[in-house]
Amino acid sequence: MTIIRQNALNTSLNSSVSPPETLAEKEKYLEAERMHDVQLLLQNLINSEEATVKLILDCLYDVGSVNLINQKLHLKPLNRVMKLIARMSKPVFRTLALNWFKKNCPQLITNWLHTQVTFEKTQNRPQKVAVEVAELQPYPIPHTENMSQEIKNLRQQVRWLAGISIIAIAVLGVTAARLN
Repeated sequence: MTIIRQNALNTSLNSSVSPPETLAEKEKYLEAERMHDVQLLLQNLINSEEATVKLILDCLYDVGSVNLINQKLHLKPLNRVMKLIARMSKPVFRTLALNWFKKNCPQLITNWLHTQVTFEKTQNRPQKVAVEVAELQPYPIPHTENMSQEIKNLRQQVRWLAGISIIAIAVLGVTAARLN
């Protein structure tokens, strides 16, 4: 496999661009050119190793989806259902993730690698943030009464929903028992 550098192909097109004059400009130009070469090599690698990229994305999806579901959903039945849905949606994720990966990752990886080889020290200075403190005013009495009534109404609705849920589960259990 041969890699043709872009400047070899576009010499006639870029004749209007003047070459860098100073040593610093030449170094920056060479650095930008080499980083562009890295990006092209990464794109070539991703295209030639597409099966490997798919396997990596599958592994990341498996681990990430299970961890996210475990973190967000604590009810076991709902947790299991969501894991089944996550397994069924894996082909859709693979297609979307592969397209995103091909489009964005060569540039992201190139930028990251460039920061690794520039050896610039970043100074982590905490930024001062202006915080405005406002004095809290207690709710007026009529508003407090409205909130109290609202809480009572919500509690009553919760009782109704709990009762309906218990009845629905009992009917489902009786139906399942009769079918067996």
